[in-house]
Amino acid sequence: MPYRFVHTADLHLDSPLRSLALRDPALAEVIGQASRAVFERIIALCLEEQVDALLIAGDLYDGAQTSMKTARFLAQQLRRLDEAGIETFIIKGNHDAEARITGQLILPPSVTVFGAKAGLARRDKGDLHIAIHGISFARPHAPDSLLDRFKAPVPGAVNIGMMHTSLDGSPGHDPYAPCRLGDLQASGFDYWALGHIHARAHHPGAVHVVMPGIPQGRDIGEAGGKSVTLVTVADDGTLTVEERSTALARFARLDVVLDDDMDWPGIVLALGAALRAARRAHAEDHLVLRPVLTGRTPLLWRLRRDMGLLLEEARLTAESIGTLWIDGISVECSDMPRADTAGPLAELARAVAAMTTPPATLPAHVLTEADALIDALVKVLPRELRGIVGDDPEAQAAARDALLRDGAAEVLAHLHGLEDGA
Repeated sequence: MPYRFVHTADLHLDSPLRSLALRDPALAEVIGQASRAVFERIIALCLEEQVDALLIAGDLYDGAQTSMKTARFLAQQLRRLDEAGIETFIIKGNHDAEARITGQLILPPSVTVFGAKAGLARRDKGDLHIAIHGISFARPHAPDSLLDRFKAPVPGAVNIGMMHTSLDGSPGHDPYAPCRLGDLQASGFDYWALGHIHARAHHPGAVHVVMPGIPQGRDIGEAGGKSVTLVTVADDGTLTVEERSTALARFARLDVVLDDDMDWPGIVLALGAALRAARRAHAEDHLVLRPVLTGRTPLLWRLRRDMGLLLEEARLTAESIGTLWIDGISVECSDMPRADTAGPLAELARAVAAMTTPPATLPAHVLTEADALIDALVKVLPRELRGIVGDDPEAQAAARDALLRDGAAEVLAHLHGLEDGA
């Protein structure tokens, strides 16, 4: 008789909206409720598949939560599993360690929350012996590996470890309880149920190491399909690992290739066609797109100048399709406005291009002023958004230079329109 479980992590229940682009009230409502809706889907999956357990590898919450409504919702959902005879095993991640409600919440008796000292839960199902190991964060920061704190694998059992970790490190994620993939694979465990990194990763082999990723993206930085993991332990101890989609809404970038022959109506038509094709290609209830315009076009100046108009065209198309939303539009076309023609504006464009194209460097006073403006902006941003221009001096300088190039191109685009009498 097989033993089956669902593995998830990083639910971030009732996470506040992070994207500054989510200014549409209807879209904000969809994304704001998505974390709860997806958790309900995970519970429904457990019930439909009649699993033995749900494993949550940290970050149920999203930091210093004070709302008991979140706690009540969580308890209600886990009670559904309890009534069906399904156990829940939870470890606390860095966000859970900050949450005030963590220690106040009364959960059903079928729920095991592992503490800061490594714990072990042993279960038997027929001839199968299951050993579930887990350890929680005691504090929001865990700079050292937790791997050596786990109990030794139980002989003759299928050993499952639960840990919240950044592994070897990942862009956009602080190092928490770091450890090497090779050490997990050599640990003697059969399955590692990890959490913390929001992108899915499965390292199969004699030991399955799985980072399920966030089950619902929250902004364009968490684009792509989102899922949980369904694991079946066969009578002989072999494991089958399946990915199951959960997201209510998918965030995605959409490439729209432009060419020299497209006039403005042609660009609008190409964008509309790409939006419709993307909606047909994805099954999630809602699709949030950021079209990325690429290729070469003589209308680059107009794209920059009239971006508000193009964005409105995209949103009208999205409304006509339904359940499709536009997060914004990015312009990554390669041409500079009229850089190869004659006249004062062309000369100015070439001068700006020479200053803003690496390895050229802008005058020192311009860079100093730009750094000061960016620093002032970052200081008034919420703490979680302060890394938006990079986490180290090199990344911050690159972001500054990119902003200067984009700003120069936009100014030139407006000047181009004036030159044409627009």
